[in-house]
Amino acid sequence: MDFTLSAEHHAIRDAARAFVAGEVLPYVRDWDRDEEIDRAIVGKLAGIGFLGGPIPEAYGGSGLDNLSYCLIVEELGKGDSSVRGVISVNVGLVGKTILKWGTEDQKKEWLPALCSGEALGCYALTEPGAGSDAAALTTKAVRDGDSWVMSGTKMFITNGGWATHALVFARTGEPGPRGITCFVVDTSTEGFSTTPVKGKLGLRAQDTAELILDAVRVPDGNRLGDEGAGFKVAMSALDTGRMSLASGCVGIAQGCLEASVAYAKEREAFGGPIARYQLIQELLADMAVETEAARLLVWKVAAMADAGEKHTLESSHAKYFASEVAVRAANSAVQIFGGYGYIDEYPVGKYLRDARVTTLYEGTSQIQKLIIGRALTGESAFS
Repeated sequence: MDFTLSAEHHAIRDAARAFVAGEVLPYVRDWDRDEEIDRAIVGKLAGIGFLGGPIPEAYGGSGLDNLSYCLIVEELGKGDSSVRGVISVNVGLVGKTILKWGTEDQKKEWLPALCSGEALGCYALTEPGAGSDAAALTTKAVRDGDSWVMSGTKMFITNGGWATHALVFARTGEPGPRGITCFVVDTSTEGFSTTPVKGKLGLRAQDTAELILDAVRVPDGNRLGDEGAGFKVAMSALDTGRMSLASGCVGIAQGCLEASVAYAKEREAFGGPIARYQLIQELLADMAVETEAARLLVWKVAAMADAGEKHTLESSHAKYFASEVAVRAANSAVQIFGGYGYIDEYPVGKYLRDARVTTLYEGTSQIQKLIIGRALTGESAFS
């Protein structure tokens, strides 16, 4: 695979860096302290074409390839993972899933609005009692003529309080994965409500919510994919979502590396800059090599996606490795900064807090290992 960036790729990355420098970095610390991003960021992301980056132009997107999309997400992850999450979910989990599974009418109805910022999507799979064991979800949808009546609770949903449309997975049949169906739910529908999740360790500014569905009526025309095919829809969404998340993790690691190198050159101890000391250089070298390795795993997934190849296993490789690298890089960065790394005057403490959750959502590191183990041995640990 050729991982050489074209002139267009460089231009897209430069545009993303400029956007982060002007519209994100000046406000990151205040957003983190206030536990809320300025909602105007949605319109700004749409205005530069990022909300619909890899969505075809025919449906209101920018028609970018997946490598371009990963470059954008990496820069946003380096700037603020809370902002990165807006795009990762709206595009990676919702937009791309509608593009793959939606009818032509559904794609024409929903995708242009998601790309323009007129609408915003969230991905509602996780429940209070069903996280890694997603097939155990209990939210129920019962057929009633040409509609479905849906009741249940979803938890830890990114964009949940802001979203106009929720990709909701509900039980419509037998227990287990075969009894799940996916629906696109208008969040203004009677019976749909949200409660914000506050007090998070990281991603403090990101909109995270509990969704409550109390006899929400959803037209059958809002069903995405066949009845009973919802688990397949959910897993295919995670294949693309994990690429986004891994890209954001590379951004965290790169941000930690850049901040640490700059600080090590400036900070003096024992008569000189700490950058001259071997143990500091060891930390920096490990961060640099692991960040580059994680980036190349992400780019491999992007190349496979652009070629139309199945990339479930490769997405797990990238998500598992990049999320663990982000945590290690952030931990090393705090060590290099010493006491200053423990206060929010510098970015590395926030990087550590934001990185930690990436090993948990969209499949924990342990789930990724089981996916990889199944591919290696042919034996499933899930059954």
